[in-house]
Amino acid sequence: MIKYILKRLVMAIVTIFVVATLTFFLMNTVPGGPFTAEKSISEQARKNLEAKYGLDKPIMQRYVTYITDALHGDFGISLKQRGRTVSSIIATKFPVSAKIGGISVLVALILGIPLGCIAALNRGKILDNIIIVLATFGIAVPGFVVCTMLLYFLGVKLQVLPTTFGDGSWTHFIMPVLSIAFYPTAYIARLMRSSMLDVLGQDYMRTAKAKGVSQFVSLFKHALRNAVLPVVTYVGPMLAYTITGSFIVEKVFTIPGLGREFISSVLNRDYTMIMGTTIFLASLMVFINVLVDIVYTIIDPRIKLK
Repeated sequence: MIKYILKRLVMAIVTIFVVATLTFFLMNTVPGGPFTAEKSISEQARKNLEAKYGLDKPIMQRYVTYITDALHGDFGISLKQRGRTVSSIIATKFPVSAKIGGISVLVALILGIPLGCIAALNRGKILDNIIIVLATFGIAVPGFVVCTMLLYFLGVKLQVLPTTFGDGSWTHFIMPVLSIAFYPTAYIARLMRSSMLDVLGQDYMRTAKAKGVSQFVSLFKHALRNAVLPVVTYVGPMLAYTITGSFIVEKVFTIPGLGREFISSVLNRDYTMIMGTTIFLASLMVFINVLVDIVYTIIDPRIKLK
């Protein structure tokens, strides 16, 4: 186990390095710059700003400097939010996105896994067909459509929920959480149904039934532990994505989270902010994938990590 974790950590460092390198050079190949849109300033003022932030130096020199600073935990100063470091912005915005994303993942698991099990146990029946239709609808409908529908019906027509994030009370979380959890709930339900049907057809399940094991015990002790493995695989990357902020949802509901900050940094060509959030997301993604592999061995001891 320890040898495997050390191996994955080395791979994680290499992966993050590659992501940081690609992001850096791709950003700098796009025409324009962070101060191009500031039409009110003169050409000399723009050059002075570029010199202040080191953007006038050769690209390889900037790359080496950035990677060196990043290794020491310094992602630089935001080019648009003057006076604020990228690390402080991430530290401020990430908890908001993590709270909403964490609740959304929990809701998706609580709803998606039981729905998938119910559909599998009622294969071919009306209940199964209803769940499949709802799951297909949830996968097919884009996130911004879900946000718009919730805003229109619950916020405007019925006026039972606030349309903006506001002060962050629990009522302000309902629509963002439902919007983020809608797609993963549907996907988990479809994935769980398919996996459960495959497990229920295995020989050991038929043997357990022939020995007189109750349906409840065979379902939760044997079938569910094996059927949930594909869901665990999917939840890993999904968790990393949701807790770092759903870009569309945060923009629609004006949530001051990391996802909204990332969108703004891309639109404003805030290079240091883009780099910082990208490296942060990549690190989180790699770390969660390692945790998922470890969870595998807890759920199913037959799986050996090498």
